[in-house]
Amino acid sequence: MSLTTAKDDSSSEIHIPAEIDWHMLDKSKFFFLGAALFSGVSAALYPMVVLKTRQQVSSSHYSCLNMSYAIMRHEGFRGFYKGFGTSLMGTIPARALYMTALEVTKSNVATAFVELGFSDNTATAIASAAAGVTSAMSAQLVWTPIDVVSQRLMVQGTCSNNGGRNSAILANLNSENYRNGFDVFRKILYADGARGLYRGFGISILTYAPSNAVWWTSYSMVHRFIWGAFGSCLCKKEDKESGNSGCVGFRPNSKAMIGVQGFSAVVASGVSAIVTMPFDTIKTRLQVLDTEVNGRKRPLTFVQTVRNLVNEGGLFACYRGLGPRWVSMSMSATTMITTYEFLKRMSTKRQD
Repeated sequence: MSLTTAKDDSSSEIHIPAEIDWHMLDKSKFFFLGAALFSGVSAALYPMVVLKTRQQVSSSHYSCLNMSYAIMRHEGFRGFYKGFGTSLMGTIPARALYMTALEVTKSNVATAFVELGFSDNTATAIASAAAGVTSAMSAQLVWTPIDVVSQRLMVQGTCSNNGGRNSAILANLNSENYRNGFDVFRKILYADGARGLYRGFGISILTYAPSNAVWWTSYSMVHRFIWGAFGSCLCKKEDKESGNSGCVGFRPNSKAMIGVQGFSAVVASGVSAIVTMPFDTIKTRLQVLDTEVNGRKRPLTFVQTVRNLVNEGGLFACYRGLGPRWVSMSMSATTMITTYEFLKRMSTKRQD
């Protein structure tokens, strides 16, 4: 499937670098470089994940500024990286599964639909949606247990009871105390068995599968729209600067490519965050919070979680943490897509 050009009414062409398919990649280089690059991205964006998670599970609404101030004052910079070691351990295999499923599905589905006679745009949209679903489902097999463990560490407060408002913000939001990720893992296995590590797996699929489908579809459509709508403008600018008539063979520079990719990623993240935020809030609470029944801790059910959210603030409560999630998704997506495109080009096999 070729996605290389966008044409204007004067038959001028914008030559965008061709799509790199799965069979064109050096797999060992792809996974090795990918692990290093995305680990760095995860480290940079992790504080936003911590803020988002704490806001989602809190029974009261606290602003990002108040939450950040309380964490920095009482826990220091390390407070923004609670559970990061555990999260990083799962990021590498989860990303490997994600990227493999994404590329294989996108390449095969797009090719199949083009061969069936669908237009390039339609095939791209369908392939992007299908790839988003399969990649999310594959990654969740690894990521859900890691998510359960790391999120319990994220919401574990360290304030004393005499800390006033800050103490309330950083109160331990789970009744258990944990030393580290291995301690969380051991206690969950002891209390609930392996099943406890997959708390919220169903709602995770309901969150991330449509989220990824919406994101990749939105991204591909916005990306194509920008080049289609503004391609002629880029040509005219190039014509004016060069003094030529006609823009045949115009190739956008790297800054233009990154700018379009980044803007497309931000728009796609906004759409995806708004659509799936309630599911993400419910998922986080299912994975983190417990209730007591006859003196014993039990996981919250889906119905109990929804009822608690409704009592705390209705639909608005489901959107606690939307700001950090949108920012995190936008920054992550912008960094991810530019890094991902760079990674694919670095990993392309040499053509003899």
